Amino acid sequence: MKLTPVMEKFILHWGEMGWRWGINRSVAQVHALLMLAPKPLPADEICESLDVARSNVSNSIKELQGWGLVRVVHVFGDRREHFETLRDVWEMFLIILRERKKREIDPTLHALRECATEAAKSKDADHTTERLAQLIEFMELSSNWADKAQALSPTSAKRLCQLGDKVFRLVG
Repeated sequence: MKLTPVMEKFILHWGEMGWRWGINRSVAQVHALLMLAPKPLPADEICESLDVARSNVSNSIKELQGWGLVRVVHVFGDRREHFETLRDVWEMFLIILRERKKREIDPTLHALRECATEAAKSKDADHTTERLAQLIEFMELSSNWADKAQALSPTSAKRLCQLGDKVFRLVG
């Protein structure tokens, strides 16, 4: 797939943004390419378009499949596997929210609760206990919000964000 300058700019930016969020740059760039591709792409075309090694593309695709963001598609008359990402950005948002909650919020909340239990046993940890309680409250609210958001359809998630935008304009 021949990339235009705009496509290259977006792919580079998506890779940089992914890296800042703790995602491998190549993984994010493969995801960006698949988002822009008008049709599913075979791995060799992804390699050629991004000028990266086949092993890098294979690992990136496996990671994206693990997140539920990329799936295999078979193309009539072509024995190769082709790959595509979700087309609905709101569906993608809900999947990323679910995965980040599972990988980041849940383990953090578990660790905070363990720390709070240990701090409560110490007599001179009042400040620590108080701060941990505040963090737990914040993380529990975040976790509950994420659970509720994941139950929404992509259309409802979009409506909720639009409603939130209106509320911010009213109170801001």
